[in-house]
Formats: sequence, structure tokens, C-alpha cells
Amino acid sequence: MPYRRLPNTDAARIRALRIALEKGREVHPSQMAFSPKTIVRIQKFLPQYENMIQLQRQSYASQNSKSRDYAETVRKARIYLTHFIRVMNMAIFRGDLPVETRAFYGLATNEATVPSLNTENELISWGKRIIEGEEYRIRKGGCPITNPTIAVVKVRYQNFIEAWNYQKTITKRTLDYTEKNVELRKEADAIIVDIWNEVENTHSKLPEDQRMAACEDYGVVYFYRKNEMNKAGAASEAQSTIWP
Repeated sequence: MPYRRLPNTDAARIRALRIALEKGREVHPSQMAFSPKTIVRIQKFLPQYENMIQLQRQSYASQNSKSRDYAETVRKARIYLTHFIRVMNMAIFRGDLPVETRAFYGLATNEATVPSLNTENELISWGKRIIEGEEYRIRKGGCPITNPTIAVVKVRYQNFIEAWNYQKTITKRTLDYTEKNVELRKEADAIIVDIWNEVENTHSKLPEDQRMAACEDYGVVYFYRKNEMNKAGAASEAQSTIWP
């Protein structure tokens, strides 16, 4: 005997609900296979569900479309900060600046290494230290480091911070939509189960082939198991065979 299979995608859930809603508009209430209360339930739920799915898709698409630009913004900020530190270390190596200069940026005075800027948090933390340190050093009478200047580094850093904040916001928005849709899917499944149960109960006294056709007209989806498909195919072939 074939079994029914509930929708397992958003598109399939929406299609099942739309079919049921359309039947509710076409068929007189006295002849409906499910209750008017269910129609009201679908009418209230379906627009909300469709809207949330659309919002999730739009948010996800926006997040993806901005990801390449964001990666480039991160790369530029990392490059400019790295170059600034290297130029500063070269000036110390030449004797143009004292080793104590590194202390303004929170760096060890006896090390000429560039700190790790691999993660966003490291980039945020070290960028802030480098910019504030150089601005403070200049206010104290120090000679500005050039190529790149701290002003140029600051522009790249601020671009990164703005992009990071936007990316964080849209990622959270996408996650919120996703979590809401998890709950809406559960509700959609519950509504579809109730619809299909009512429809099958209404047509339960019909012969199997008529019952299935009547239920499928309301959007109920049936599947044959593999052995049932083989039997059905064999029966159909036998009926179509013309004996001499």
C-alpha cells in the first residue's frame, strides 16, 4: 500500500499549503474535505511563512554578495598595518628611531616581529593599538612614519571596522531568520498533517484508487515502496498485453 510523504523543503511545504488554500476557495464549505477552521489557519499562517522565507533568502544573498568585498577590505587593512609596522622596524634598524618607539604600539622593544593579524579580533585589537600609539607618539613630538602614514592606515582600518560591523549585523540577521524559519517549518508541518488527516478521514470510505485520487486532489502526496512499484508495473504490463 502506498504511503504518504510530508514535504521536506520550504517550496514543497508552501506548495502543499497553497493547494489546500486554493481548494478552500474553489469548493463550497459543505463539500470541503477539511474544516473551515483549517482554512482560516492556513490564511493566517501562509503569508507569514512565505514572507519569512523571502527575508531569509534575501539576507543570505546579501551576505554572500558582500563576502568578497569584505574579504578584500580585511586584506587591505592587514596589509597596511603590516607595512606600517615593518617600516617602523626598518627605521629603528637604520637608527632613525629608538627601539623604545615600539612601546608606543604595545610591541616588545627587543623584537622586530610583526604581531599576528590573522583573525578579525587580532586585526581589531592591534589596529587600535597601532593607530592610537602613533597618534600619541606624534603628539609627544615624534616624527611621523610615512609610506604609509598613520592617516592612510587609519582609513583602511576604519573601512574594515565598518565592513566588519555590517557583516556581523547581516550574519546575525540571517541567523535570526533561520531560527524563526525552523519554528515556522514545524508549524507548517503540523498544519499539513492536520489537513491531510482530515482529507484522508473524509475520503476513508472510498475504494483505494478513488480515495487516493481524491486525496491527491487536495495535495496529499503518496509514494509507492520499491516492491509495490514493481508489482504495480507488472500488473499494468499484464493488463496492456494483448493475448492471441
